[in-house]
Amino acid sequence: MPMRVLVVMPLATPLGGGEQMLRQLLRRGRGQGVEWIVVYLRSGPMADETASLGVETHVVEAGRFRDIGRRMRAIRRVAALARERTADLVVGWMVAGQLTAGPAAWLAGVPCVWYQVGTPRPDWLDRTATRLPARGVLVLSREGAAAQARLSPRRRQWLVYPGASLDAFDPDALPAPADLRRRLELPAQGPLIGMVARLQRWKGVHVLVDAVPAILAERPDAHVVIVGGPHETEPGYAAELAARAHALGVQHAVRFAGFQSNVPEWMQAMDVIVHASDHEPFGIVVIEAMALGKPVIAGSGGGPAEIITDGVDGLLTPYGDSGALARSVLRVLREPAFAQVLGGAARVRAAAFDDRRYAAAVIAAFREAAGEASTGSGT
Repeated sequence: MPMRVLVVMPLATPLGGGEQMLRQLLRRGRGQGVEWIVVYLRSGPMADETASLGVETHVVEAGRFRDIGRRMRAIRRVAALARERTADLVVGWMVAGQLTAGPAAWLAGVPCVWYQVGTPRPDWLDRTATRLPARGVLVLSREGAAAQARLSPRRRQWLVYPGASLDAFDPDALPAPADLRRRLELPAQGPLIGMVARLQRWKGVHVLVDAVPAILAERPDAHVVIVGGPHETEPGYAAELAARAHALGVQHAVRFAGFQSNVPEWMQAMDVIVHASDHEPFGIVVIEAMALGKPVIAGSGGGPAEIITDGVDGLLTPYGDSGALARSVLRVLREPAFAQVLGGAARVRAAAFDDRRYAAAVIAAFREAAGEASTGSGT
């Protein structure tokens, strides 16, 4: 008899790593002795995508948190669904998912866990999610685990590093970088420094823009391309970035490509990939870049520091330090043999984060939380 897991997901629009992780789990977690049921609390394209995988899918519109009546109806509906489908476990995906999953699981009398896909903060959202009924919480980095442990009550934790869809980031299966530069209308000559990130301030896109003058001073043929669209919480950040590039006089060397669906091709075209976030909870894009064998420069705080060994399979720089970022980029451009060694070691390191392993680790944690025989280790 398969374990029946009901996942409560706050939205059905792929905005970032949390949504990507669920997609990977559902794709790789089929045929693993689990029957998945997914409830989205807001409609969006992921609902149809999930259903197309043969996964039982429901949309229960919960509205905003301040709409208490609607939220309570959603909680009761999820609880009823958990009872009807005799779920073995209810999972709150992300903090916002737990705010519905926790009460619903309690009403249904079903064990609950939740997945903290961010770095917990002592705000009302994380504090409330932690206080709701749960047998434990999955965390995605040691830094996240430590932050979660500072919240009360202390819950059992399972450390499960996210994975990447390495098949899609196999450089041998993609066109050559020069061919992709032509196809994507990128500069044919000179080094191409790239970043893939949605346009939010904490992602550090402005730090890379600020580093461009120093890079161009030594390599005037360099270009920067930033792949990622605006985020609804910071709609003005994109215009601010463009204005910043103009003020620094580097607008000719910086291209804002917006949201792109063919991210592996864009990353394959890049020579150096930068990830400049402020304490990124994990950094799936770091794994993807490493899988392509690219020299990666990432922030020294948060998840990337648990992925990269500085100077071995990538470089780490402090968040907000545009000077250090520029020096690291120039070192990679100045020392092609070093860049090649970094890229080769990065491919080896990335193999440890295959999304098949990720799905297996998540399922093992779910089995343990549901009270079944343990097939994995928790923290």
